[in-house]
Amino acid sequence: MRAPATALLLAAVVTAAQAGRPCEEKPLTRAQVEQGMALAQRTAQQLDASGAQVVVLARAGQDLSQYGLQWSHLGLAYRTELAGKPAWRVLHKLNHCGTAEAAIYRQGLGEFFLDRPHRYEAAYVVPTPALQQALLPLLREPARLLALHERRYSMVAYPWATRYQQSNQWVLESIALAADASLHGRAQAQAWLRAHGYQPSDLRISTLSRLGARVGMANVAFDDHPNAKRFAGHIETVTVDSMFAWLPRAGLGERAVLIQP
Repeated sequence: MRAPATALLLAAVVTAAQAGRPCEEKPLTRAQVEQGMALAQRTAQQLDASGAQVVVLARAGQDLSQYGLQWSHLGLAYRTELAGKPAWRVLHKLNHCGTAEAAIYRQGLGEFFLDRPHRYEAAYVVPTPALQQALLPLLREPARLLALHERRYSMVAYPWATRYQQSNQWVLESIALAADASLHGRAQAQAWLRAHGYQPSDLRISTLSRLGARVGMANVAFDDHPNAKRFAGHIETVTVDSMFAWLPRAGLGERAVLIQP
């Protein structure tokens, strides 16, 4: 399994247009590059000052305010060394240009924030020392976390099913796997999360909106959701906001810290 995992991660050097949104040929503007790199620098400074080795790092890639959400995407950022110097790398899951598939990527902070975000802010949660200690070797040698990855992607994947998997869901299930070394596979990780009080966000999406999204977007599917909830417009999914609320409640991390210009 090692060779495929390595190949998957080495494929991570992608352009911002390929990173989780419909692919755009238009290059980033100078202002977008400057803002993205400035946010990366501020983030590195704050993460260094935190003393953490691993954090759960979020960005505001899309405007989700209509659902009462602040953040759209997160990854697991960890401290390492590059060319003998300290650096932060991010392991996260990205959708392939609006298709129905996704993959796991390892990127630097600069790449992580060069994705035409809705706003140039970030936020992070510092996990408990014990959880950091468990996550760090898995992030450096991620074969076990890659085994949790399901390439079939839906932006609104149901948290308690394994047919699809969205980006934040992979991070959440990875945290469960690190917290309990006895777990194997997605179903066990999800059972652990239920037992430890994780509560997904409930997005109210009308039938018309669901039909339009299913027809027009390859990376949206609703057929893994229970019929009773789906037909009533209750679409439960894993969000950054729900994870940031749960980590302190479960005793697994501190409260989220905001990074602004």
